[in-house]
Amino acid sequence: MLCLLACAAPAQAALQLQPVEAGLTPAQAAATRQLLDEATRRLPQSWTQALDSRIAIEWRDDLPEHVHGRAQARRMLLDVALLDDWMTRPVDADDRDPATRAALTAVIHELAHFYDRTPRGRLSRDPRLLDLAGWQVSPMRLGSRTTHNAFSERTPDRYELASPAEFVAVNLEYFLLDPAYACRRPALYRYFATHFGVTAPHPACAPGLVYVQANADAGQSPLLQIDPERVFAIDYLLAEGNDRAMSRWGHSMLRLVICAPGRERGPDCRLDLQHHRVLSFRAFVDDVQISSWRGLTGSYPSRLFLLPLQQVVDEYTKVELRGLQSIPLRIGRDEIAMLLERAARLHWSYDGRYYFLANNCAVETFKLLHDGVPRLAGERLASITPTGLLRRLQRSGIADASVLDDGERARRLGYYFEPADAHYQAMFDVAKQALDLPQARVEDWLELPPGKRAPWLERADLRASAALLLLEQAALRRHELLARDELKQRFLGKESHHHEKAADTLAALRDYLRLEGFLSRPAALLADSGYGLPQQAEREALAQQSADLATQWRQRGDALREQARRWLPPPSREALAATEANVAALGQHLRELHRQQGGLQLH
Repeated sequence: MLCLLACAAPAQAALQLQPVEAGLTPAQAAATRQLLDEATRRLPQSWTQALDSRIAIEWRDDLPEHVHGRAQARRMLLDVALLDDWMTRPVDADDRDPATRAALTAVIHELAHFYDRTPRGRLSRDPRLLDLAGWQVSPMRLGSRTTHNAFSERTPDRYELASPAEFVAVNLEYFLLDPAYACRRPALYRYFATHFGVTAPHPACAPGLVYVQANADAGQSPLLQIDPERVFAIDYLLAEGNDRAMSRWGHSMLRLVICAPGRERGPDCRLDLQHHRVLSFRAFVDDVQISSWRGLTGSYPSRLFLLPLQQVVDEYTKVELRGLQSIPLRIGRDEIAMLLERAARLHWSYDGRYYFLANNCAVETFKLLHDGVPRLAGERLASITPTGLLRRLQRSGIADASVLDDGERARRLGYYFEPADAHYQAMFDVAKQALDLPQARVEDWLELPPGKRAPWLERADLRASAALLLLEQAALRRHELLARDELKQRFLGKESHHHEKAADTLAALRDYLRLEGFLSRPAALLADSGYGLPQQAEREALAQQSADLATQWRQRGDALREQARRWLPPPSREALAATEANVAALGQHLRELHRQQGGLQLH
């Protein structure tokens, strides 16, 4: 026997649910009608009006394990265990009660599938919803989208990743039943609220947006809160290319021009460099050098990191000797806020794979712009190279590259950070003139073994010593970078099984990388807590936990460097030690020269 359930309220008039009462006791039939009434009462009017065909509701005991419901053509199948729990729940139970929540969730989930199939629905095929959900556009194939959703961290239910249709159903559950959804997934909340023409009260959201800075300096909290109102502008930050295969076309990043506390938002915020941050997609937190083969095969994770601007400038201009162009993007205040919100979602939820051609830094940055700012989704910006993305941004009038026209002004205002090689050459010219050095280029000087540079250091006057100290420090950075890569290959690559005697170092390295993994994958810090953007209680836990982990990471790193040095090949170990000796000797020599000249002693 079928018993028609038609809700009396005008908002529910179009929705017709028919419980199949055959085999149900009177109490079960009454509980079914109560459950359906409670579920449909929460639906927006446009949703109920779109479901204008009768839907039979049938309780089953033969659904697959962990499957609570099925939405067939005109029939909804539900697990009878949900009904049993619904009938035994406390009299005063609300939506937070597990049995109440489970039954309501199952009914709303299946009704979401029915709604999605209507002409008014079709949410799972809406390009904007697909952008927000994580089925991102593919720049390699015009109009196509990724088949895999990589927004797999801090999800309310991993079932949402199965397909766009399941994503819609799961998220409509939370949109209707979880007041915190508006804070945890604000862009999706606004999308559904606009689509249905409804708003729902929700608790106050935690202020701003939080990110974990993986390489925060000692004494600085890794957890950084950014208020979008303090972000004056967002620049496209391009690290210029060099001769290396993986770096030939540059590196794409976004620079956040954040105003110092107390400064009114305006152009002067560009002077607050110590507060500026960089959003950078990269394979590792601290790796500029990565394997070409592994980059081609997707063996590296691709995640969005927040880094201090100065760290990025030093990394590229001093170590990589690559210039940085900072090109302002013409986007409005609301668009800046949306882009920052999208970046926060990626930071906490995205765990992609790095592919040198198909999903590199340019592709990831393009997708962030495309998904974060709806207006930009309509522009033809897709490119697989950082320089190509910049050209498309310029042609679309989004990037203002005219700031580079006046080179001196660009350097003064921070639109261009020149590579240090020209500065190094100038310092070398100072030393060359004073000491009559035989080398013509600074590269030739730095290529000398450090022991052959050492005798010249003792003869330098005050000015030449200061110049040579800068060059020795640059040489030391190079040796440290090479040593780190050699150790990584030795202990984590194919050679690792030949070093049983280095088991203690290998264990220390793995422990160091484990801690680094927590800091480079922020969601791991909140593995058992909530979903989406972290709220206040989670932030308080994060602040302490991330600070403790960062301290351990730095301590392990210092110990590891001392421990692992003995496993370097002898030439590398000797070059590193000799360069450190040169730096120490020059420092002592400078102090002695200052003392002799009656100047202040250097420390």
